[in-house]
Formats: sequence, structure tokens, C-alpha cells
Amino acid sequence: MKIIVEIIGIALIIAGLIFTAQSKSMLGPPSSFMYNNPSWTLNGSMFIIAGVIILILGIIFRIILRFKPKSES
Repeated sequence: MKIIVEIIGIALIIAGLIFTAQSKSMLGPPSSFMYNNPSWTLNGSMFIIAGVIILILGIIFRIILRFKPKSES
């Protein structure tokens, strides 16, 4: 379950990089609606930022749960 958060973060970063590359005319066919479209640069950047935040939170939660003291019963 903990790794799913990190996978989602990585997927968002990759999607954001693809969106940004298409909007800068570096990737994809010229017939694509994202190709050379400046609004997708902003969308891609937001995806990258959201992905980085989610990835960092996933790593922090994994570290916190690893060192969580076990309750004594």
C-alpha cells in the first residue's frame, strides 16, 4: 500500500514530462492537440510539481512507518 503512493508520484512526474515535451514541440506528432500548445506547458508543470510532492510524502510516510515503535502488549 505504501509503495502505491510513490508509484503514483512517479507516474505523475513522467506524465508531466511528456506533456511539457509535447507542448514544446519536442515529442509527438504535429497533429496532436498538445503539440506546440503553451497551455500544456503549464499543465505539465503542475503535474510534475504534484508528482514530486506526492513522491516526497510517500517517502516520508515510508520512513516514519519504518521507525514507528511497536506497541507493547
